[in-house]
Parts: sequence; C-alpha cells; structure tokens
Amino acid sequence: MAFEPPRRLVRALGETQRSGSNGSGGSNGTGEWLDKLPVLAQQAVDLRELTVERVQAPGGRSSLVLLVRQADGTPAVLKLAPPRARPESERAALAHWDGRGAVQLLNPADAQGVLLLERLRPDLSVRSLPEAKALLEAAGTLRRLWVEPPATHVFETVAERTGRQAEAMRAAASADSEVAPLVDAALAAREELLAGPPEERLLHGTFRQSKVLAGERMPWLAVGPDPVVGECAFDLARLVRDRVEDLIASPSGSSITRRRVKRLAESLEVDQERLRGWTLFRAVESGVRAGRVGRPQDAELLLEFAGWL
Repeated sequence: MAFEPPRRLVRALGETQRSGSNGSGGSNGTGEWLDKLPVLAQQAVDLRELTVERVQAPGGRSSLVLLVRQADGTPAVLKLAPPRARPESERAALAHWDGRGAVQLLNPADAQGVLLLERLRPDLSVRSLPEAKALLEAAGTLRRLWVEPPATHVFETVAERTGRQAEAMRAAASADSEVAPLVDAALAAREELLAGPPEERLLHGTFRQSKVLAGERMPWLAVGPDPVVGECAFDLARLVRDRVEDLIASPSGSSITRRRVKRLAESLEVDQERLRGWTLFRAVESGVRAGRVGRPQDAELLLEFAGWL
C-alpha cells in the first residue's frame, strides 16, 4: 500500500523547516526525510513482516504512525520519525519506563528512527473526558513517569533545552516590542528556577491530555515523549494550559488558571511558585514559536494566557 503522510505531519514538518531545528532558522533535514518516507515505511514494514491496517490520521506532528499486526496477529503500532524528533531519545525513555505509565516498547534494539509499540486506542485520549476528570487521570499518569533517570543517559536536560529556546525568544523580543515584556519575564523566571532546581527526574517533556491514550493493559498510558531530565514542575507546566482555547474564552479564565496551578501543584506535591514560573516560560516560548512559524492565532492565545501568570 502507499504510505502517504497525513497533512498534519506535512504541515508540522514544514513549520520545523521554517524555524530550524534549534529555532534559529535553516534546514534541519526534515524535507529530505519526508520525501523518503514512503520508501522508509515500506522497508520497515517488510523487514518486520508486518501487516498494515491503516495510517493513523490525523496522527502526530513529528512522526508517521501505522496501525499494524505482527506476524502472529498481535496488534501493534509502527512509528517512524525523523532525527529532528529525537526518536532514539524516545526509545531510551520508553525502555527505561518499561511500560510503567507509558506505552510498551516492543523493539528496544531495533533500527534507528523506527519504533514498534503496543497498540493502544489511538482515538480515545484523556482529553475526551470532562475537564476535572481529565486533569485527574492525566496527573496520575504523569506521576508514574517521574522516575530516576539511568545513571548514564542520553537525555537532554531542562537547562539545555530551555537554553536553546531562550535564544529564539530573545531574538523574537528584539524584533517585536509587544512581546518583549513577556519574554523578559519568562527569561527571568527561567534564570531563577535554574538557580536552585529540586531533585531531577526523567520527564515526559511534552506531556498533555492528548498524549494519554486508553489501553488494555492499563486504563491510561502516555505516548509520544520528548524526554528530558529535570524537575517535575517543568513537566507539569504544559498540563496547566491544556484546553487553552477554552480558558481564553471563559470570562473567569485567569482565575481558573490560578486555581489549576494550585490544584495540580498540591496533588503532585510540586512547589506552586515553581510550577507557575515554568508555566509562564513554556507558554511564552510556545507563543513566540507559534508566531515565528505562521500560526498567529495560536500565538495570540498562548501569550494572552501567559499574561495571566
């Protein structure tokens, strides 16, 4: 069968080409990978003797996901990602979690850029639940992922990742005086947070409600990590702004946000001010990036949300 990448993937990889792998512009190889993707997918399927049911659409923003069956009929998921998406870092994290709170990796020693995973229910995420229940289930899943990293690991640290992001944020602030105050506040918060971080853990890195899918082995399991090593508040910060469009639309969105920060911090035993600081940094960084790649509406929502913090 022809493995045509979903439009969402093509669009997202186009954004990464425009922004560059480190947010500074320039090519990062995603276009070449996308051109080769049909051939790469066919080779991966043939090598593992898989039967393809369908391409998962709309799918992810950084990988091609195929619903497959193994030679013995067991359902599975085949995921192909470009080097820019750090698939080997994802493999290492999934192998370390070994199914605890996250999807089970079925091919820990397989070829680079190809992940064979247990089949979850791709169309049923925690986001489908009522908001209060969704936050509760998502937080419980996230807690299980926060473990000590391997003694020798390949993962980026929070300081390293946010350092790269900070460079792009400074460039945006120098070019746009309107975002400069928020960028300055976010960068100041980062400096303060990095000056005295709590105990470091292996983090999901890009955790949100849509990254938690229903499964058979456990009710809810996390997928699609971009793992990083650092403090738990950094990981939880992305969850704070879930359903940001609903928050912005609500006349009490700012107070709901403050209550959410407090409730999530208390439920997961994270310092509330550190969570607020990382939520600010991550919202501003995402807003600046959205503006840079041509998503002005997303940028506006994220920066308005950041202003509440």
